Amino acid sequence: MQTPAMTGHGDRDVWLVYDGDCPVCRTWCVRARIQETVGRLHLVDAREPGPLMDEITAAGLDIDQGMVVKVDGVLYYGPEAMRVLTLMATRAGWFNRASRALFGNARRSRFWYPVGKAFRNVVLRVLGVPWIDNLGRARDPSLQRPLR
Repeated sequence: MQTPAMTGHGDRDVWLVYDGDCPVCRTWCVRARIQETVGRLHLVDAREPGPLMDEITAAGLDIDQGMVVKVDGVLYYGPEAMRVLTLMATRAGWFNRASRALFGNARRSRFWYPVGKAFRNVVLRVLGVPWIDNLGRARDPSLQRPLR
């Protein structure tokens, strides 16, 4: 099934919200060749406050549990976000071919995304990187402080 995000390439804005302190997330953002096919890819560090993070929090999306992609005003979350990004990427290079094999359809993405998320969580725990906790900060005003 195609989503509106997957149709029409080359002249659009795509916002990818990722964990800037996560080496797994940063590596994926650098390796995936999305900008070549999409148009303008905007990388947004979820650890930095801003209007898009406010929108994500207001939508009740826990950024620690799933990545977010915004295309044409629509927020895609978790495995669907990964699938949309994968299908917008070029097919060039081993990394994008591997991503397409793992996340190129909804069923595979729903299976492999939790595996990747678990790996990310282990890496963050080993490195001592705290959770972003965007929903917790929204519920508790005493936690309203800069993330860094």
